[in-house]
Amino acid sequence: MSNVTLQHITKRFGMITALKDVSFSIKDGEFFVLLGPTGAGKTTTLRVIAGLEKQDIGQVSFDDEVIDHLTPADRDIAFVFQQYSLYPTMSVYDNLAFPLRSPLRRTPEPEIRKRVEETSEKLRISHLLQRKTARLSGGEMQRVSIGRAIVRNPRIFLMDEPLSNLDAKLREALRVELQHLQKTEGSTTLFVTHDQVEALTMADQIAVLHEGQIVQIGTPTDIYDRPATIFVAQLVGSPSINLFKASHQDGAMVVENSPVHFALGAAAADLPATFTLGVRPEDVQPDPNGDFAGQINLIEPLGVETILHIKVGEQTLLSNISGMATWRIGDTIRFNIARERLHYFDSDRQNRIAMPEALQVQV
Repeated sequence: MSNVTLQHITKRFGMITALKDVSFSIKDGEFFVLLGPTGAGKTTTLRVIAGLEKQDIGQVSFDDEVIDHLTPADRDIAFVFQQYSLYPTMSVYDNLAFPLRSPLRRTPEPEIRKRVEETSEKLRISHLLQRKTARLSGGEMQRVSIGRAIVRNPRIFLMDEPLSNLDAKLREALRVELQHLQKTEGSTTLFVTHDQVEALTMADQIAVLHEGQIVQIGTPTDIYDRPATIFVAQLVGSPSINLFKASHQDGAMVVENSPVHFALGAAAADLPATFTLGVRPEDVQPDPNGDFAGQINLIEPLGVETILHIKVGEQTLLSNISGMATWRIGDTIRFNIARERLHYFDSDRQNRIAMPEALQVQV
C-alpha cells in the first residue's frame, strides 16, 4: 500500500473550475473520506488521482514520488465505481479473475484461482462464483465489484459512492463489512460520498469539499464537534444543526425573535456584535426544571429516537431525544441547552468563532 499526496490541484473544464487548489494527504493504510454534495468535485478528484483526468495545476504523489507522468494502468490503483461496471455475460469467478488476466500482469491460473477464492471468502460470495453477474442482486453485484478491486492488491483503492445505489439496510450492512475489510487488510482507501453517516462512521480522516475547494480536514469528531464553517455544520448531523441569528447586549447573548438568552460575561469580547449561533438537536434536552420553555408543534417518532420541533418565540428549535416521546403536539415543554456545546459563526464570512470559555445560562 502507499501514502497519497495531492498538492495544489486545480482542474478546469472550459469556463468551469471543478477543483481549486486542492491539497491533502492520505497516510498508508488510512481510510480517508472525501465528503461533499453533488457537484463539489469529488469524482473529479478521484479521476485526477487515477490519471483519468489531467490536472491543470499541481501534482499527485504516491510514496513521495510524483506520478503525473504515469498512465492509469501504470499507477496500480483499483477504482470501485458507483455503477457496478461488471461483465454481465461472465461468471462471478471470471469477473474477479479478469484484472489478473490482463497482459500487464499475466498471473498464472493457479495463483488466480487462489486469490479469487480468498477474496470471495472475505466478501462471502463463494457460493456465487459460477453464477452470471446478470442474475445477481444489487448487493451481490457491489460485493463482486469490490472483490474485483481487492483481488489485485493495488497501491490504493478509490471508491466513488459505491453504496449509494443500495437500499438502506443493505447499505448499512455493506458499510460495516467494507470498514472491517479495510481495517483487516490495512489498505489505503479514498472513499467518496455525499452521505454524512458513511463519512462519520467509516473514516479515519474526512476532507469536506465544497464548490471545488477543501473547507475542512479532520477526524469525524473534529468535523462534527468543531465545524470550521456554517456549511460544514449543516452538512454533518441528522437532523441538521439549529442556526439562529444572535447578538450580545449588556453582557448577554440574545437569540433574535426568541426569549432564549445566555449570560456572556467576559466572553462577549470574543464575539462580534451580531453572529450566527449553532445548536445541535441532541444538545436540546427536555427537563421539567429547564431554563427555557416552548410549545411542541411537530413530533417525528423514529423508534430509537424522536425529533421534537419546539416553538420558542418566533423561532423553531429541533430537539433529538432517545426513544419514543410521550408529549403531544401543542404541549408546553421545558428544556435546557448544553451551553458548553454551542457553536458560534461569523455571519458574513460564515467561519467558526473560537470561544475560550463556556457560557453560563442566565435564568
